[in-house]
Amino acid sequence: MTFSLFFQSLINGLNLGATYALIALGYTMVYGIIRMINFAHGDFIMIGAYTLFYTVPLMVSAGMPAWLAVGAAILVCALVGVLVETFAYRPVRKAGPMSALITALAMSIFLQNLAMVLFGSRPHNVSAIFSLPSVSVAGVTVSLNVVLTIVIGLAIMLGLQLFVQKTKLGKAMRAVPQDRDASTLMGINVNRIITVTFAIGSALAAVAALMYCTTYPRVTNDMGTTMGMKAFIAAVLGGIGVIPGAMLGGVLVGLIEVFVRLFAPGWYEAVTYATLIVILLVKPSGILGRSAGEKV
Repeated sequence: MTFSLFFQSLINGLNLGATYALIALGYTMVYGIIRMINFAHGDFIMIGAYTLFYTVPLMVSAGMPAWLAVGAAILVCALVGVLVETFAYRPVRKAGPMSALITALAMSIFLQNLAMVLFGSRPHNVSAIFSLPSVSVAGVTVSLNVVLTIVIGLAIMLGLQLFVQKTKLGKAMRAVPQDRDASTLMGINVNRIITVTFAIGSALAAVAALMYCTTYPRVTNDMGTTMGMKAFIAAVLGGIGVIPGAMLGGVLVGLIEVFVRLFAPGWYEAVTYATLIVILLVKPSGILGRSAGEKV
């Protein structure tokens, strides 16, 4: 492998990994609060991508920068996330994990089919969001669009970690899963914290849609299924429920996919799943996860 090919693959892997990491953060935040896997989370990326498809041309025609469309995507995804939590997940929250799992799968199917009815099944091409030039580094041509999306992803991940660790709301988000009853007695509105968590996770999916569409400007009604599954693998690989674990898992999955494609293009998904199995055999809680005893 030449240095130029390695460097180009590294950039591509970090770009894809940062996208997976942002999606994985949505999974891990919801799981960390209510111990539920929101399988509809991948479809929020699809919603964000369709929002970009319609709002980017509007921004450009109004004489505004195209990247401002991400604000609309964040608002739409956050709103959808709150509505899904309020009307679909909250009523079955106390019915047991199986009911919540079935509801999440049903919501994913519902969102995909709703998108197909509204937008059709054919792919839509998203207009260019960033128009940055390419630069040559050590003989390798690197798109500054890709570099910018990596920087955006890393900045948001670090900002989210600081938010959860340092702010009053972030501390409440960490308190609720530890002891919900004690949190209520301390004046924390548990339903509000859960709703805010869904809103933040869904907003992260909108940013992930921005990053994905910058590199792969194509949106379909089922795009969230594959992206969501890869991000779920990343969350479990890093340690689901642990924010730094979601970041690490996302980057690892992105790098594994890109580098395996160089040598065995048809095996990259198999290697990704095999890596997850090996890690879980060695450390069932994930790379950064911690095994916790269950209270009885």
